[in-house]
Amino acid sequence: MKKALIIGAGPAGLTAALELLKKGDVRPVIFEQESFVGGISRTAEYNGNRMDIGGHRFFSKNDWVMNWWKDVYSDMMLRPRLSRILYLRKFFDYPVSLNMNTIKGLGIWRMAKIGTSYLKSCLFQIKPEKNLQDFMLNRFGKELYQTFFRDYTEKVWGIPCEEIGAEWGAQRIKGLSIAKTIKHALFKNTKETSLIDEFYYPKLGPGDLWQRAADKILEMGGEIHFNSKVEKVDSGEWDYILSTMPVKDLINAMDNVPQNIKEIANGLVYRDFITVGVLLDKLEIGNIKDNWIYVQESDVKVGRLQFFNNWSEYLVKDKSKVWLGMEYFANEGDELWSMNEDAFKKFAIEELEKIGIAKKEYVLDSVVIKVPKAYPAYFGAYNRFNELRAWLDGIDNLFLIGRNGMHRYNNMDHSMLSALEAVKAIHSGSTDKTTLWEINAEEDYHESK
Repeated sequence: MKKALIIGAGPAGLTAALELLKKGDVRPVIFEQESFVGGISRTAEYNGNRMDIGGHRFFSKNDWVMNWWKDVYSDMMLRPRLSRILYLRKFFDYPVSLNMNTIKGLGIWRMAKIGTSYLKSCLFQIKPEKNLQDFMLNRFGKELYQTFFRDYTEKVWGIPCEEIGAEWGAQRIKGLSIAKTIKHALFKNTKETSLIDEFYYPKLGPGDLWQRAADKILEMGGEIHFNSKVEKVDSGEWDYILSTMPVKDLINAMDNVPQNIKEIANGLVYRDFITVGVLLDKLEIGNIKDNWIYVQESDVKVGRLQFFNNWSEYLVKDKSKVWLGMEYFANEGDELWSMNEDAFKKFAIEELEKIGIAKKEYVLDSVVIKVPKAYPAYFGAYNRFNELRAWLDGIDNLFLIGRNGMHRYNNMDHSMLSALEAVKAIHSGSTDKTTLWEINAEEDYHESK
C-alpha cells in the first residue's frame, strides 16, 4: 500500500488523512510537532477550564464541509452569534448596523460624514486596488474605514494598512459590503459568513471535534506521531507528501532549493498570537452575551475579547464565573512576545480594567498561551509568492494544504477543502494543483451556493 506523509494534525491534515483512509488505497502517516491535535483550532485546557484559541464558528456555505463536521461530531450545539465593537467606550454592532444605537453612539454629524464618504466611494473608486486601505476605502468610504476598520486591522498586523496587500481583504471580507449589511438588517437571509446569526459548535470546543477525527484515523489504521517536528523533507522517500507546515519552514527543510526560492520563503512574514485567559468572579458591565468583542480603542493593545461562556457553558468549570480570553497580536521576539508570563498577566488585567470590563479584584485566575505563526501575512516577500508556489507545485507528489501550508488566511472550511482537493488529485493521479489554489480565491467561490 502506498504511504502519504502528512505534516501537521490541524484541520487540513486530519481531513486529508481521514479522506485517504475512506478510499483505502493510501495509508496516511501524520507527524505533529505539538502534543495535541487541531493546530490553531485547538482547545487549550487550564485548571478545568477550556479555551478556544482564536474562536472557531462551525459554519460553511459548503454542504460537504457541514456534513463532514456533523458526521465526525453528531452532537453539535447550535449557538447564537453576537459580536460587537468597543469604540469610544461604547458598544456597536459588528458588522456595523444602521440602527438607533449606532446613530446615538456616533452622533448625527459623524453619521452624516460616514454616509457622505460612502457615497463618494461608490462614485469615485480607487482603481486598481494597490493595498488593503484601497480595498476598504472602495467598499466602506474613508470615514467608516477610519472609524471601525483601520485601528483594529493595524493592531492585528502591526503595520499600516497601506503596507498590507489587498489580497487580505479579498480573502477575509470580500463578500461584506454596506449594501449587504443593509440587506441583512432588512431581510435576515444573507449567507455571508460575517453576517450569520447562529452557528454550530462542539460543546467542548473545536479541539474536541478534531480529537474525534484523530480517533477515527487511528481506528481506521492511520498513524499520528505527536511531539514529532519534521526537520527534513525528501519527496523521494514518500509516495505523497501533504504539508500544512509554514512554507518558510518547509523550504528550509528541503535540499537543492534554488537561491531565489529560499529568498522568497525566508522573506515571508507571519503574525503571532497571544491569548490571556482570565477567570472572573463577575464583570463590571453586567451580563455579556457576545462571543467576541472587537476592541477598536487605540489606547490599549488588546485586539479582541472572547467570552468562552457564550460559546459553550461546558468550556467553564464553574458556570457561575466568567471565563474570557484577551487576544493580542505580536511578532516573535517583540516586546509583547518576550514579556514574561506574570508581567503579561498584570499588563492584560490592567487593560481589562482600563476599558471598563472588569476590576482587578474580580480576577480569580489567569494564564498566557502563545501561538507562533498564527497568521500568514500579505506583505514582506508575499508579492513574489507565485514564484515560490510554482516551484513547489512542480514537485509532483507534494501538495500544500491548510492555512500555513498555502500561506493563505484560510478559515477551517477552506483548509478542509484544500485537503479534499489534494486527496482527489492523489486518487485521480493528477499532478495539477490548480483546484487547490482556487479555494478561497475566486470572488464567488463561497459567496453563493
